Amino acid sequence: MFNGLIREIGKIKSFFNNKLRVLSKYKPQIGDSIAINGVCLTVTNTFSDGFEVELSPETQKIIPLENYSPNKFVHIEPALRFGDRIDGHLIQGHIDAIGEILEIKKNKNSYDVIIKTSPNIMKYIAPKGSIAIDGVSLTINEVFSDRFRLTIIPHTFENTLFKYYKIHQKVNIETDIFARYLYHMFKNKNNNINEKILAWW
Repeated sequence: MFNGLIREIGKIKSFFNNKLRVLSKYKPQIGDSIAINGVCLTVTNTFSDGFEVELSPETQKIIPLENYSPNKFVHIEPALRFGDRIDGHLIQGHIDAIGEILEIKKNKNSYDVIIKTSPNIMKYIAPKGSIAIDGVSLTINEVFSDRFRLTIIPHTFENTLFKYYKIHQKVNIETDIFARYLYHMFKNKNNNINEKILAWW
């Protein structure tokens, strides 16, 4: 599990034969779980200048591989340990869908970012709910049929990859774990229960 607080911005050294090598100051151990742009991966090798993870065919089908090409920057977050503070929200590192940034707008002391994604996951996205974008824990401010709006404070903007993002940038999206569980728990119940749960959520 992760909490969506980025510990370091690393850099891709190579991606070959399903193995992704990342330049990083962080020193994990072989077998550790680590999130790279919000994707939970396992460290398979370590080096003096970073570490290596292996991407399964399933992972490669889901994520935008152009974001993992050499010299690209990536978010790094080690897995939580028991007793760690959870300052963001609980994140599994399982990507639900890919989003596309449609707008980045400076708004006084913050940035409004609008992201379009698959309508299939919009049922898990609620105003003032939590969402992870490339592994960053954020709060949703406004929801539409196939997109949503985030408001990002300058500290988060400047200390994550958001400062590099452009229009049409593809990003990894993980919706809130509790929203997914609640939806699946009640989706086969009668409509009245569904409506009450979704209205409350």
